[in-house]
Amino acid sequence: MTQNTVTGPEPLATPATSVAQMFIQRVSEQRDHEAFRAPDADEVWHSHTWGDIDTKVRRLAAGLLALGVGPQQRVGIQSTTRLDWVVADLAVMMSGGATTTVYPTTQADDIAFILSDSECVVVFAEDEAQVAKLRGARGTLTGVRKVVVFDGPGDGDWVMSIDDLAAFGDTHLASHPSAVDDAAAAVQPDHIATLIYTSGTTGRPKGVVLTHSNWTYEGAAIEAVDVIRKEWVQFLWLPLAHSFGKVLLTAQLQIGFITAVDGRVDRIVENLGVIKPSFMAAAPRIFEKVYTKVLTTTEAEGGVKAKIFHWAFEVGKEAKALENQGKSVGGLLGIKRSIADKLVFTKIRDRMGGNIEYFISGSAALSKEIGEWFEAAGLLILEGYGLTETSAATSINRPTNYRIGSVGEPLPGTEMRIAADGEILVRGPGVMRGYHNNPQATEEVLLADGWFATGDVGEIDAKGRVQITDRKKDLIKTSAGKYIAPSAIESSFKSLCPMASQMVVYVGNRSYATALVTLDPEAVQAWAHGEGLDIGDPTALVTSEPVRAHVHKAVEQLNSQLNKWETIKQFRILPEDLSVEAGELTPSLKIKRKVIEVKYSEVIDEMYAGH
Repeated sequence: MTQNTVTGPEPLATPATSVAQMFIQRVSEQRDHEAFRAPDADEVWHSHTWGDIDTKVRRLAAGLLALGVGPQQRVGIQSTTRLDWVVADLAVMMSGGATTTVYPTTQADDIAFILSDSECVVVFAEDEAQVAKLRGARGTLTGVRKVVVFDGPGDGDWVMSIDDLAAFGDTHLASHPSAVDDAAAAVQPDHIATLIYTSGTTGRPKGVVLTHSNWTYEGAAIEAVDVIRKEWVQFLWLPLAHSFGKVLLTAQLQIGFITAVDGRVDRIVENLGVIKPSFMAAAPRIFEKVYTKVLTTTEAEGGVKAKIFHWAFEVGKEAKALENQGKSVGGLLGIKRSIADKLVFTKIRDRMGGNIEYFISGSAALSKEIGEWFEAAGLLILEGYGLTETSAATSINRPTNYRIGSVGEPLPGTEMRIAADGEILVRGPGVMRGYHNNPQATEEVLLADGWFATGDVGEIDAKGRVQITDRKKDLIKTSAGKYIAPSAIESSFKSLCPMASQMVVYVGNRSYATALVTLDPEAVQAWAHGEGLDIGDPTALVTSEPVRAHVHKAVEQLNSQLNKWETIKQFRILPEDLSVEAGELTPSLKIKRKVIEVKYSEVIDEMYAGH
């Protein structure tokens, strides 16, 4: 049984007036309590209290005011995720300005467009490499008065160091002691807080206008859902230029938990062991990589250890299936699970730090099989849903009402509806004001009566939980008129073939589906070692016949689970993985289908040769 409309069930407290007021209130309540942790250059982690952060933020906010930043004027932040990003953003909020976020991987021409379109007057840049991009575009950045660099000195002209900005702020506060408080008090709920430019697959990115009321609602709604506790520790690595990372900072201001910050993706697992967090949010690709690493390492070792490992997960999944039906696990199965937990699951949880209450997944679909694998090990992943245009968080599974494969119920105060064509519509306080300088694009998605057209297709189950089936624009039709949802197929394949990094399904109005596959080099090497293969060159190994045969077997297994018109008739393994740097993935690790179709058009055409 399904339904067409659902609203978040929990009562919602009155949100704060602004993000600045959220910060002031949090500092007032917890000044001497730990707020953040961050590593130094020697990988030593240091704690910072809310009072420490308040001092840093106020100095920078005063510096921005001294530079002439006025109400709602935009200040860019062009950096990886680090504590300096957080402090700079809070300083912008306290000065009454608005933050324009810029991914550090963005190319110079797009940076010039984003900063010009958003009318930035000051830009925080991470290091000299980011400053160099700005120098190259300086001729078009006529509105940018100053560039403030996190790492490195200023140049005495256009670029100043972050320490220089703080000193500038000290001077301003000496003559205007209430400047920051006055600016923060003047911020209104409908003032612009953030401009986030969506990384579109074609054309220029669109600037999503998010107000203070968008973010303060998100904070109040997340607190009402009660999925995060004040005494917990978060590990935050997500790009803060993306709404997913930003909403977690807002939740912290509302709730008051501790956040450990380090945006280096290659250190996620190592950091989990050091920080021992209570929760972490991530895109599905991170959970896929953990799954692949554990599975391929175990299979490469083989023997009794591998047999015990697979037996443990069979037991764990059987036990969770019973619990999810409301039944108790006792008797022989209970004894088996205790043994499985001691021999296998405890070690996996310890690798994740040993204190995880649960993970949160968003930004793309999580494979049901991978969700069940983590669940069996005692590591629940709560999948959520949202877009930049809805301030990131729109729905999330509750620990007491979750279903793997769904994105849960809406946040309190948010409505979700399924349109006649299956598209998901959202209405609530988290929906954006519109696209900056783009009224036509705004009119296309902001519909009558306040509904926002998400572009996603899905359904709502009898318990009010939403399931996303695909992106509306990604649904592809064969020449016979049959529709295929590629993301569901791609997600299933990656759980069947742990060495797979990505699968991109293609039809292009042809008579059958094909796929491009990329592999995780580390996983392939581990598999090859377990098989006794000795192919030294990584590229040669990825494209070798034994590897292709292994992938082909997984494709056949996938096909056995699909409708006839969905099956993959041909596939090709690409020599290298898709990447953000090559423009094939968005910074939130979503596939840029159009880019890939153009870049690998010859490979795709070859799969249809003679048909």
